[in-house]
Amino acid sequence: MEKADIDEERIGAARRAGRPPRRRRGQRSVMRRRTRLVLPLVATLVLSLGTCGAAPPAWTTAAAGGPATVSVVLDGNSLTLQQMFAVLDASSVSVHLAPQARERMRQNRREALDALRSGQRVYGWNQALGPLKDRALTPDEQLRFQRNILLSNAAGVGPTFPPEVARLALVIRANQMARARMGVRPQLAERMLDLVNAGVTPEMPQIGSLGIGDLQPMAEAGLVALGEAAPARFRGEVAPASRLLLRAGLAPSFTLEQGEALPLLSGSPVVTASFVYAVERTERLADLSEGGLALFMDATRAEKGALDARTHDERRIAGEIDVAARLRALVAGSGWMTDAGRRRLGETHDRVQDAVSVRAAPHILGALRETLDDERRVLEREANSSTSNPLVFPRPGGGDEFVMGGNYDADLLAHEIDRLNGNIADMGVLFEQLSARLMSPAWSYGLPANLAGGRVGLNSGMVQVQTVATALVPEMQVRAYPPSVLSRPAKAGQEDHNTMAMASARDLHENLDRMDTVLAVQMLMSAQGIDLIRARMHGLALGSGTSVIRQEIRRHIPPLGDDRWMSPDLNEMIRLVKGQALLDTVHGAEPAALRQAA
Repeated sequence: MEKADIDEERIGAARRAGRPPRRRRGQRSVMRRRTRLVLPLVATLVLSLGTCGAAPPAWTTAAAGGPATVSVVLDGNSLTLQQMFAVLDASSVSVHLAPQARERMRQNRREALDALRSGQRVYGWNQALGPLKDRALTPDEQLRFQRNILLSNAAGVGPTFPPEVARLALVIRANQMARARMGVRPQLAERMLDLVNAGVTPEMPQIGSLGIGDLQPMAEAGLVALGEAAPARFRGEVAPASRLLLRAGLAPSFTLEQGEALPLLSGSPVVTASFVYAVERTERLADLSEGGLALFMDATRAEKGALDARTHDERRIAGEIDVAARLRALVAGSGWMTDAGRRRLGETHDRVQDAVSVRAAPHILGALRETLDDERRVLEREANSSTSNPLVFPRPGGGDEFVMGGNYDADLLAHEIDRLNGNIADMGVLFEQLSARLMSPAWSYGLPANLAGGRVGLNSGMVQVQTVATALVPEMQVRAYPPSVLSRPAKAGQEDHNTMAMASARDLHENLDRMDTVLAVQMLMSAQGIDLIRARMHGLALGSGTSVIRQEIRRHIPPLGDDRWMSPDLNEMIRLVKGQALLDTVHGAEPAALRQAA
């Protein structure tokens, strides 16, 4: 098939499937993939009209070709992972409190002040913090104390979070405040959203939080909201907030009232936002990895038996069943993955079965899909919860009271982040082994040694490309060790258990960076393996999905003949893995292939 024909079929498949320019995330089942024509309309109606009863936040995205603009209305109950992805990805956002949430917050503020007037001693309101919790604050001190909390807690170091993560953290915290249990004024949440809507993001350092409240990074955000000299970003410029706010059209200062500093810091909106970003990145890698595995299976003329629906149905793991179905679709129509194809390179006996890395790949990638499904539930619940200390509730028998507890704690988030990181490290091991198998004629069933394109020996081929993946996998394995089991006591024993969730999040993102490269190595080498034997496979078709994925790679990177400088090729492949075109190709290949398989 000529390139123009392949491109036309890919574009036509995408149009027939009704796919928007950006992928729709969170789709697991084959049935959902088969109904792409109707899903965009259904999703638009659901997100615009909501369900019967309380309306969920609405969001819209600009038409294709223009900058994405997302609108979200926060009510404290209905923020979805899809909306959080949209806040991460949009070039601009418009986020506001729902009127009913604003009124609930006003009422909750009155209840909080009434509880204080009744004489209750309250952590962070009329009492000091941490080991100093027993120190009472006079009425005059209580207002000054709010700013002091931010100043003393803004002690983070290291690289700052990406602006989109900082923006999402503010949106999540405003939504949690909108639940009206923290005792803060709606004006505080609206000040945070004013920053978001104006495009001002605090520069929030990544190191310092122990995972029982994002104290250091959110203190920096609080100082930005107050108009202090803490650094912020606006239109690409980083400068003190005191200089940027007026330029952004915002009031240059804001004053915290009694008890409002601690609700800014207590809780884990930054860990949550970073985790959301990691889940988005992982979903992308999960999709691309299926394309990479399909390339490998055609390149090595693998046995299709490992994808047989009967064996996966019998295991009863939904993620695994879905992965196997998509892989069957991507290699549908392959003449290479047949006895006839295998004979072309000299296999005269039945292969019986492939190595574990091939046979168990649907199980490994299916386990990742199962984890991602669980993380959606965890993250949506977290973003719509009251994660602070203290909280304000009606008192049994009348009146209101503060209840001190541990709702800020990120223990569950920490363990879930570590769980996902374990999946990513396992995925790295799998794809490094797949690329390693391509190097050996014995392991690849006849591909030229080192995938050399010219005379083997005179040409060393891709041996050093593969060792890049080998070098990264031990780093991934080390970084997959769970920080959530490494609690250290702090603050004179008042915080004698810490979740280390921020360390977990940082390790996860570092491993996602490494996985981008490991997958790029495997896809580049699989495409090379296919090209080295195409002439010998004349008359036999590649899988319908494999064909278009390989063609997209070849639009940017030519096959390797005689040895050449390999760094540009690998860097270009990494760029493709991180970009949109290759992902769109994988998505565009699946609907057409699924129709053929059906």
